[in-house]
Amino acid sequence: MTRQAPPLPTPADPMERWNDALTALQLLQLYPFGFGGVCLRAPHGPVRERWLQALAGLGIGLVKVPGSVDSERLLGGIDLAHTLQTGQLHLQAGLLQQADQGLVCLPMAERLSPALLAPLVQALEQGQVPPTRHSAAPSPTRFGVVALDESLPDEPGVGAALAERLGVWLDLHELSPSDIHAAWQGDSESDGLQIRLSPGALARARELLPQVQASDEHMQALCAAALGLGIGSLRVPSLALRVACGHAALNGRSTLDADDLGYAARCVLAPRATQWPAEPSAQESEPAPPEDATPPPETPEPPENADQAPENDAEKDKDPDTAPPPEQNPEPSAEDLQEMMVAAALASLPPHMLDALMTRQGAASHNTSGRSGQTRAGSQRGRPLPPRPGRPGGQARLHVLATLRAAAPKQRLRQAHSTGRVAIRAEDFHIQRYQQRASSCLILALDASGSAALQRLAEAKGAVELLLQQSYARRDSVCIVAFRGAQAQLLLPMTRSLVRAKRAMTGLPGGGGTPLALALKMAHEQAAQLQRQGVTPILVVLSDGRANVTLQGLGGRAQAQLDAQSWGEQWRASGHRALWIDTSMQPDAQAQQLATTMDASYLPMPQVQSQRMAHAIERVRSPHA
Repeated sequence: MTRQAPPLPTPADPMERWNDALTALQLLQLYPFGFGGVCLRAPHGPVRERWLQALAGLGIGLVKVPGSVDSERLLGGIDLAHTLQTGQLHLQAGLLQQADQGLVCLPMAERLSPALLAPLVQALEQGQVPPTRHSAAPSPTRFGVVALDESLPDEPGVGAALAERLGVWLDLHELSPSDIHAAWQGDSESDGLQIRLSPGALARARELLPQVQASDEHMQALCAAALGLGIGSLRVPSLALRVACGHAALNGRSTLDADDLGYAARCVLAPRATQWPAEPSAQESEPAPPEDATPPPETPEPPENADQAPENDAEKDKDPDTAPPPEQNPEPSAEDLQEMMVAAALASLPPHMLDALMTRQGAASHNTSGRSGQTRAGSQRGRPLPPRPGRPGGQARLHVLATLRAAAPKQRLRQAHSTGRVAIRAEDFHIQRYQQRASSCLILALDASGSAALQRLAEAKGAVELLLQQSYARRDSVCIVAFRGAQAQLLLPMTRSLVRAKRAMTGLPGGGGTPLALALKMAHEQAAQLQRQGVTPILVVLSDGRANVTLQGLGGRAQAQLDAQSWGEQWRASGHRALWIDTSMQPDAQAQQLATTMDASYLPMPQVQSQRMAHAIERVRSPHA
């Protein structure tokens, strides 16, 4: 029989997605660290709070780890109060040790720094807290992770190293309280959702869990389904198998069935999908019959004793000894299970989910400097960083707790020279550090030459105004460089003033030559000046790329293109980001070539509105550009 391609996915039922989220809570109660944990993508709101309320009611130890926690609080360190009170060194367990046999909750997990993720992932993978400077041996701990991802669909989410180790991925972005109104009404008489397993049911499920068996066909189907959905990690099918076994144990089954594999496909495989499953090749299909072959008859000829056939059949049915045994349902093959899981995964995806996932994966691998600019260490404001030894003074402020922690182990040695107070030396001083984000500035190079149609120029002006509004919300700036005739001019210095931008854009005339090289040169100079001020420059060129004015302001299309290519290479060497928006009516090869030379993203803009241009510029500004 010819295998059919999987059907196109339909939007997932909100109630089914909510039920899957509640089932994930029961899996966490069954074995918190058995499948890594849950990655929950949802904004602040009643739906997420309802899920977190149910999580808190499971009776599992839940330790919240903020993004600003230092390494000593996370991994363990000196118990400062007890040490200063007794004069002897006392250590305290870190948050990861306190979460043993429980869960670690990570608010705003998408913003966690690599310095925090590294020991967390190591402890999650190895089941022990790595040694610190105060402890020579690792401390055993087993915990699961609930990562709360608050990123938007087009923003990078949780770090890949952590997300890959979390078995269940849930996305509640498109759910509203009305979608789960039935669950709310069913639980209106109690304070929380009644999804917590009773002690007896939990004990039975945990006793049954090691006995759940998965056949070779199940494992082959999981691996094949993951591969068909574009998932290359072997860890994912393993996590899917654990989730399926846990789902079977919750339902009192010792063998996997379609419901268990379907849940694993929806919550483990589908959120990680990066491609549509490929259609089966011609070799897998049965060979088609030749054109001249005689088609088989639609109905077989009746036997000679057609009148007696029903009687004989009836007699056979009446005789239990002579009747053949009833046909048993054959076990589904690995291919059937794979198709079933792929169909379940595709059906669970919301509309355009695969496109969003592809965008998010590209964001994770792209080397950019962040949404609001490059990060730098400072001592005044920003996100707290671990303190470091140093002398306070000027803008450097003393970190009191870190200083006391450094002085505590040395108090017994200093008691002979002290008066009973805590003895602190200059070598104990630690200073506070913060991670500051440099603001970004968009350098917009607008082509106002004669080759730019008036309609295109009007759309570019509208894009600048829309972009300025978004930049003001992000506390970023805009700088406008206009080029026409034989010169390029700084139309608007770095500003966040919407009034100034509108006034400058209103008086921008059009016509003349296209001095593209002069515009790129001025943009390069502005970028260097902005970088010296600690601002991250991003260039956005709105032009058709048809340069016809050289650096000297003379005509000549060939030399003008060479000059533009030269300054494009210099921009690429600077390492700054750029976006080229082709304003010609049809995509032009010259603009594409210049964009490639600058290592800029290229976007042809035939017959589009200024809102889309502003959206494209925003994608370059953001980390996923």
